[in-house]
Amino acid sequence: MSVRELVVLGTASQVPTRHRNHNGYLLRWDGEGILFDPGEGTQRQMLRAGVAAHDLNRICVTHFHGDHSLGLAGVIQRINLDQVPHEVTAHYPRSGQRFFDRLRHATAYRETVELTQAPVDADGDLAVTPSYTLQARKLSHPVESYGYRLVEPDGRRMLPERLAAYGIKGPDVGRIQREGVLGDVRLDDVSETRRGQRFAFVMDTRLCDGVYALAQGCDLLVIESTFLDEDLELAVDHGHLTAGQAAGVARDAGVRHLVLTHFSQRYSEPEEFERQARAAGFEGELTVAHDLLRVPVPKRE
Repeated sequence: MSVRELVVLGTASQVPTRHRNHNGYLLRWDGEGILFDPGEGTQRQMLRAGVAAHDLNRICVTHFHGDHSLGLAGVIQRINLDQVPHEVTAHYPRSGQRFFDRLRHATAYRETVELTQAPVDADGDLAVTPSYTLQARKLSHPVESYGYRLVEPDGRRMLPERLAAYGIKGPDVGRIQREGVLGDVRLDDVSETRRGQRFAFVMDTRLCDGVYALAQGCDLLVIESTFLDEDLELAVDHGHLTAGQAAGVARDAGVRHLVLTHFSQRYSEPEEFERQARAAGFEGELTVAHDLLRVPVPKRE
């Protein structure tokens, strides 16, 4: 049975706290695992969350500030220590190649795994698989930063009442799905398009076109809300979003489930992030993330 869920490994911005680890997020998408922004301590958080190195197929780094990347060294070494049998691909801003190289070779270890480097230097598609297309869009932050988006290909949903009306049943259902036609009946006559699911991961950024493009029509949006709305000036100065801004993006983009994360250590009341998000007019499902939380991708409508 396929599993699509977000495993939250850490939710702190800049520095960890007693209750929040540095960033780290694993997206389980059917048989693959995509690790986003492994900050310091991610390897230990993976153990606590029941995530193994063998679960990882891709690593996506938005930018090379420490709270989003210092865990790379440990994660890469663990992949090699556990001799993960499949290829693992790493995506990150090409402008940060020197940082990736330093983290990958921070200490001596035996390399046993094929780690494919696929740096990002422009908006567009990064990978196309049968289950998803992985895309990147540039964000607005003091250092070069990219957000990531997964788009599942559209499928077909068979309509039982239309099949019955045309007398199609048993093996003929599979036949018309494969061949697109059965006698005078076309596949479009007995089915409809099933929209593919969409996921986006948006970290450190000001409001910009890339944020909206990533969020558009998402079933699950994970987005930073470092500051509360009263600290908007700080957010703009440091290249971040407030809770109200993040929720406004989700509202305008038609997001179904919004996950707020990446919280400044200056705040101790997570309920206020939810209150401000609702005040911004977002009416969908809303989660204020905490470490080791699991969030399922919403079921198809």
